[in-house]
Amino acid sequence: MGLLNILFGNKKQEKIKDFKTRGAIIIDVRTQGEYNQGAIPGSKNIPLQSINSKINQIKKHNKPVITCCASGMRSGSAATILKSNGIEAINGGGWHSLYKKLEV
Repeated sequence: MGLLNILFGNKKQEKIKDFKTRGAIIIDVRTQGEYNQGAIPGSKNIPLQSINSKINQIKKHNKPVITCCASGMRSGSAATILKSNGIEAINGGGWHSLYKKLEV
């Protein structure tokens, strides 16, 4: 796993850094209750089940999107939905680990 992290983790970290420098929006796709218990400051809470109805609203920002959730599963689904709708998106994974990466 260490080698895979070195090979792929750094690429993801670089992409997150690139998105951040371009003013990316962080969308947390956890439920409102989960989000209220702790989240990345400045992130927007759009639960996964609501993401499709918010596509046009997200597009209006005209910025790349970093998705996050508790573990990376829901945010992966959200990133796929956003990409299929023409939005530049990346799965940031779990919100807590993403928060640490953003602080670097």
